[in-house]
Amino acid sequence: MEKQTLVKEICPTTTQGWVKNGALLVDVREKDEVAQLAYDVPNIINIPLSEFEERFNEIPKDKEVVMVCRSGGRSLRAAGFLVNHGYTNVVNMEHGMIRWATKGFPIKGDVSSVLGNNTQSSGCCDTNDSSQSSCCTPTNEKQKVNMADLGNSCDCSKPGCC
Repeated sequence: MEKQTLVKEICPTTTQGWVKNGALLVDVREKDEVAQLAYDVPNIINIPLSEFEERFNEIPKDKEVVMVCRSGGRSLRAAGFLVNHGYTNVVNMEHGMIRWATKGFPIKGDVSSVLGNNTQSSGCCDTNDSSQSSCCTPTNEKQKVNMADLGNSCDCSKPGCC
């Protein structure tokens, strides 16, 4: 039986920390999708999945890489491809642009192309209901956390957070 390597997946909040620390985002959405709505981060390249086998060598092996797409499925396939071609510092961002945009993370373009007319955020970290605390709402002074500083440690373990 052939050894199978699983691809590590991280949430958009954790991805923010990776980006802050210099990781490269590789967006595998097609060019027309990226033209409508793009991740607004400093280190990003677009290699559409339709061109991926021919262009994957453009991705450096010595850099941390986060694979992204619209919902996380295509990027997971591409991340698996990279792992099977010797890449060791590659992860997939779960839930893709849909969750990234829902959380209000940096984007360029028309968010309605991903979220429709419902641009209201959802999820625990951005609840608008003041009577409901979110997983990221500190309950005491020691728990105050800057979301951008979470890095690899978004481990609040509350369902639906990341």
